[in-house]
Formats: sequence, C-alpha cells, structure tokens
Amino acid sequence: MDKQSRTYQAYVQILKEELIPAMGCTEPIAIAYAAAKARNVLGGMPDKVEIGVSSNIIKNVKSVIVPNTDGMKGIEAAAAAGIVGGQADKALEVISAVTTDQKAAMRTFLTQVPVTVKAIDNGFIFDIIVTLRQGSDSAVVRICQYHTNIVLIRRNSEVLLDHTAQETKQLCGDTAPAESGLTDRALLNIADIFAFADTCEINDIRPLLETQIRYNTRISEEGLRGDYGANIGSTMLKFYGDDVRNRAIAKAAAASDARMSGCELPVVINSGSGNQGITVSVPVIEYARELGASDDALCRALALSNLIAIHEKAGIGRLSAYCGAVSAGCAAGCGIAYLQGADLKAVSHTLVNALAIVSGIICDGAKASCAAKIASSVEAGILGYHMYKNGQQFRSGDGIVTKGVENTIRNVGLLGREGMRETDKEIVRIMMQET
Repeated sequence: MDKQSRTYQAYVQILKEELIPAMGCTEPIAIAYAAAKARNVLGGMPDKVEIGVSSNIIKNVKSVIVPNTDGMKGIEAAAAAGIVGGQADKALEVISAVTTDQKAAMRTFLTQVPVTVKAIDNGFIFDIIVTLRQGSDSAVVRICQYHTNIVLIRRNSEVLLDHTAQETKQLCGDTAPAESGLTDRALLNIADIFAFADTCEINDIRPLLETQIRYNTRISEEGLRGDYGANIGSTMLKFYGDDVRNRAIAKAAAASDARMSGCELPVVINSGSGNQGITVSVPVIEYARELGASDDALCRALALSNLIAIHEKAGIGRLSAYCGAVSAGCAAGCGIAYLQGADLKAVSHTLVNALAIVSGIICDGAKASCAAKIASSVEAGILGYHMYKNGQQFRSGDGIVTKGVENTIRNVGLLGREGMRETDKEIVRIMMQET
C-alpha cells in the first residue's frame, strides 16, 4: 500500500485515535473525566452534583468497580473519583494518580454532597452531562458519542465550548452516526486492512502496538495471579489445559476479570473499550510467542486484528446490545490466522465463520461475566480459522451470513445497531429492575 495514499494515512490515524491507554472500565472513567473537567471549570469543589446519563451508560457503570476508589461501584462513585482525585488532562487515565487521602475523601464527599443521577434520552446512545454547583456558580460538561468527546462546556451563563449542534446533525440518516473529530471509518475494508498490515512501515505503528503489548500483557498476568471476578482465566487453565489455544483464551479472560474488578493497571483500548482492547490483542500476543514470531510480525498481526475490530464496530456503534467482545474475539482469530501465514481469503473466511458462531451474545453491561464472553468469542475466532483450514465454511444464506465478507460485516452492523435496539432497552429495564 502506498504510504502517501489517503487510505494508508487514515489507517495510521485511526489506530492512533483508538489505541489509547485507559484505567478501568471506560464508561465510569468517562464520567470521572467529565466530572474532573467540570471541577476545573467551576474553580473549586461543588456543594451539589447533578448527573444525566443515557441508558447504555447506566448499563455499563452499574456493576463494575471503579479503580482507585477502594472498591466503590456506580455512577456516583465515578463522579466523586473525578471530582476529588481526577486530573482532567490525563483523559481516560484521569484517576490514575489518586492518593490514599483522596480515596478516603471520596467516601466523605459522597456522605456530605448530594449527588443526583437521572436517565436522559437526547438521541445519543452515549451521553453524559455533569453539572456541578457551588452556591450561585455552576459548571456543565457534556460528553457524547465517544468517551473523550467533550461537546459542551459552560460556566454559569458563559458558554466556553459548544459543539452540540454539530453532534445532533450527525444523528440523521440510516447509517451509524459519524463521530465528529475522528477519521472517517468508512475507509475501512478487509482487503485494504490486510494490505496495510502486510506492507505498512512498522515504525509508523510500532509505538502504539508496543504499548498495547506491554499494558495488556501485564494486566493479563495480574489477572491470573490474583483473585479477580469469576476467575475465568484460571478456571480455563485448570480444566482445559495449557496448550496455546487455551492459554490465548484464558489470558484474555483473566485480563478482563482483573479490569472489571477494579485492578489499578491501565490497558490500551480498542473502539472505546478496554475489554475489546484486551480481546483483540492478548490472544494474538500469546500465539506469536508460541510460534516464535518476530516483533515485526506481531505488530503486523496486531494492526490487522485491531483494524478489523474497529471496522466491525464502526457499523454497530460504540455501545449496543451486541457484545463488543464478539467483534474483538473474531478479529483476534484473524490476527492469529495471519501469524500462521493466512492470506486475504483465509482471513476473510475466518472472520465470517467466527461471526456466524457468536453474533448472538448480548451486552448486559460491564461486569464479571464479560470475561466468559471474551473466552467464547476468542474460541470462536480460533475455530473460524480452523474451519477454513479444514475446508469448511458457513455459506451465504446461513442465517446472517451472506456472500462476501463486507456484506456479512454490514449485516452484523444492522443487527447490532438497528435490530437490537429494543433488546437493549429491555436489558436496561431488567438491570434497573423496572420490569
């Protein structure tokens, strides 16, 4: 692929936009980020906090531990962490440098300062509005569409930033809303992704991928060492052996277990999700080690798996009733196939086979069972490749599978974005005990 081409430059930029470090589950961290920013705008500590969040934010914050809070969960805890100990300039690592005194102060803050939370529906699946009040002064920060996309900052009646009209305009049309400020994901396709991974200048992407390797390997190792969540990783190793296939599955699951349980180690995310960043990378890293692959070969395989996952998610949206681990696990299967010499045809069939197996897994929020869903998705990705090697495939007309990998990806996008809207609402009602 020509390094000066629009596609090449876009793919490098997309990786830079998506592969960023984050500590903790990214939805509560986005709340903490908005809250820390609002505190800075207010110029002091608030005496009242009001938080409005879309239902998918509620779903993904409800059951996960916020890191650096001594085990607290929920929207209120995330906001308190950002207000008391957050450093807004660190974005999704906003609460990575919290002190012991600040952890104690968070609990005190929640006993002394009223915090109200309400569900909002402004048409965005991802929407957070944090309002802080101090006497007659107020500060408002709004994030929507994706985790670091601040679209409104207001202090009292003075508007310091307002991109809300632009964001609302993006809602029009039948396709997934474009994400303002980010490179156009419509340029992504499997053939070009394969060509990019195969021919790109490694130094253009190496720093991003080396950080992903280092961070995500570290948390997977911690997940196996510690007692986190449902301990899916150690369960897999105990009962199913330690061959490379099972290690790849187990280590990804273990990293998620640690992350969902408040482990204070950062991960490099994918498509706004730490679990997806783990899933798309850790299995590929484990196979590369087993195969004795070079550092360059691993980087190329990770470029492929990361970009395929982003391509899949672009049609679904950041949050959905469609489990994001599925997209990442199927993409990991493609990266593993690439390490073993798979060509474009093999990678395409691997992806279609894997998507046909696990596209029915729902997202019911961030919590311990995410690790088990990751295990199933990575297993499907590997099986998808082994099916191809065995001369087997799912064919057009087999359920959502249709002729051509891009058409199947499009079907999955429609399923996740449009078909599962009511499913998503019902999941939230069940989780909030409204049924």
